[in-house]
Amino acid sequence: MTTVVNDWREKVGNQRDWIWRGWKIRYTYLRSREGNNHKPPLIFLHGFGGSIGQWRYNLEALSQHYTIYAMDMLGFGATEKAPVRYNVKIWVEQVYDFWRTLINRPVVLIGHSTGSLISLAAAQNHPEMVSGIVMMSIADPSIEREAIPPILQPIVASIKSVVASPVLLKPLFYFLRQPSVLRRWAGLAYANPKAVTDELVDILAAPPRDRGSARVFSQLFRGTIRTDFGPSVKKVLPTLSIPMLLIWGNQDRFIPPTFAKEFASYNQNVQLIQLDNAGHCPYDECYEQVNPVILDWMDKFID
Repeated sequence: MTTVVNDWREKVGNQRDWIWRGWKIRYTYLRSREGNNHKPPLIFLHGFGGSIGQWRYNLEALSQHYTIYAMDMLGFGATEKAPVRYNVKIWVEQVYDFWRTLINRPVVLIGHSTGSLISLAAAQNHPEMVSGIVMMSIADPSIEREAIPPILQPIVASIKSVVASPVLLKPLFYFLRQPSVLRRWAGLAYANPKAVTDELVDILAAPPRDRGSARVFSQLFRGTIRTDFGPSVKKVLPTLSIPMLLIWGNQDRFIPPTFAKEFASYNQNVQLIQLDNAGHCPYDECYEQVNPVILDWMDKFID
């Protein structure tokens, strides 16, 4: 009897390692099944706490038509847990150097949450690299800064600096990386409880067990509370002239869907698609809808 193995690793292509600035970067590559070398390749960029594995329902389906790359951002997934100052700038540099080394022709960036912000910044800083962007539930670090009255900002900064102490963050990290806690956390990100599978929990739980992951968690946390973590969406979006697709779940509990129409209004090149019964990760829990939407947009605006 033949045993059929249905592991997520089989769904994301051949994973490989690329050395960048001395650090190991994990990526995967799937050649277009149609052999359409004239079409732009796609690069998938995950969000905070994500990895290649969370694209498992998208990569193979879209590789029927396009050559696919997906990458673990530095500090996440199976990529090395480097002791660096984490912000959008260093991840943009990672993506650009990867593109210049392995691809070197215009691509479409597909990002989720922080991955969407990285895509925007990459398109602004390296326009020769990007012919289009697909964004999902884009994170904007400037929103909190603008929402806090100036008189309260020093107080909030002091509180954050205390919370960001390694003495507090490391015990918090060891608590959060437990599979049972990750399952509950995923339950907030996903609108459909059935989408929070054992496979998803395994994907989320593996990277936090890597050596150096506790240190990276502290550095990432401290990075997100600095004012230079990433650019403002409403400042970057209007500067771009490329086609852009924005996908948002109407049940997103992490980034309110009210931002979807606001962000889309910043640039007439943004096509907005809002999905019912979808939370913060529509590409995963609603991949049957998201994959055709991306393909249709690509046919209309990119090919």
